[in-house]
Amino acid sequence: MNAAVSLTSREEIEVHHFGWGASFGIPALAILIQVYLTQKIHFLQIFDLPLLVTIFFAVARRRPIPGMFTGAFIGLAQDAFTHLPIGLYGIANTLIGYAASSLGVKLDVDNPGSRFLMTFAFFLVHRFIYVVIDLGLVGGNQSWEWSHTVIAALANGFLSVVLFAALDRFKQRG
Repeated sequence: MNAAVSLTSREEIEVHHFGWGASFGIPALAILIQVYLTQKIHFLQIFDLPLLVTIFFAVARRRPIPGMFTGAFIGLAQDAFTHLPIGLYGIANTLIGYAASSLGVKLDVDNPGSRFLMTFAFFLVHRFIYVVIDLGLVGGNQSWEWSHTVIAALANGFLSVVLFAALDRFKQRG
């Protein structure tokens, strides 16, 4: 059998690192924009910049445990600025960070099409996790609005293509 099959081991997949400034500055900027700018410009509330940054760092690093911690730290920092119970974004972003970094090992996450589809799907999953945690654990009153959620997922998917291309400049080869 002479079939040319190319298998890539986990060690051969390109893993990226980021400097301390980018690792802390980009999430901090995303959270500040999400918290303060969306209060002034209301249509920006459709975007979830901390989630997009979580997805970007997780798929770039391609390691589930750091992806999980990235999601946890970004989510908890985002929770700190809301009037909601601490942990809603923390738990949801932790799960997305783990899933995104696990997926980053298996897919070409540098392709704009895959970035859009990945972000679209992760936004929907994130929203579902957030609503389930709010209703089930906290006793909140979140509702699932299909049309708004799908439109927001599409908007975040399109923004991720542009944002991830801009953030690619901060990648350092591992």
